[in-house]
Amino acid sequence: MSQRQSWFEGWRLLAALSLNLIVLSLWIGSTRQFEAEGVRMVIRFTARSSLLLFCLAFSAAALAQLWPNTWTRWQRRNRRYLGLSFAASHAIHAVAIVAFAKMDPTGFAEATSAASYIFGGIGYAFIIAMSATSFDRTAALLGPHTLRALHLTAGYYLWFQFMVSFGKRVPAMPLYATFLIPLIAVMALRLIAMAAHPRRWTAEAG
Repeated sequence: MSQRQSWFEGWRLLAALSLNLIVLSLWIGSTRQFEAEGVRMVIRFTARSSLLLFCLAFSAAALAQLWPNTWTRWQRRNRRYLGLSFAASHAIHAVAIVAFAKMDPTGFAEATSAASYIFGGIGYAFIIAMSATSFDRTAALLGPHTLRALHLTAGYYLWFQFMVSFGKRVPAMPLYATFLIPLIAVMALRLIAMAAHPRRWTAEAG
């Protein structure tokens, strides 16, 4: 088990997760012959895979502090690669959105608004910035304080955006409320960790 866990880390973890996301997205799209409905299914799938990967990365530091064990130490150690996997998932999400816009302009116009362009654009800008500064050289260029500020701001913005994106669908589709549970849990964990270890938390990179 420990050998398997040590192999499934770092860049191997990122490569394995990204490859699986690509394969699953292609398979989901193929079930509808890559027509508009199939592309919309890929959009929904990658929204949910992005949510899962974001929560794993965003909760890593808090869980490692509150419940140190083999899993949480692995999660904390691989937070960077879980975050990059989240970025990969959302990159596929973006490709699917562009494909949907070209295949069904009317349906795309009905499903989007000016607000979704603005706030979604800000979200993607944060994802790009976080990904670009997830490497040692680029992180060093920013410095620890600026890096921490960027990743904290981006993390909380993306958390809020997920809350809005899934939450606004709850009135029409109540089952979407289940997607809010991990988001609320992640935020609660972070707040508890801050209260329990304020000095240690300050030293975290976000």
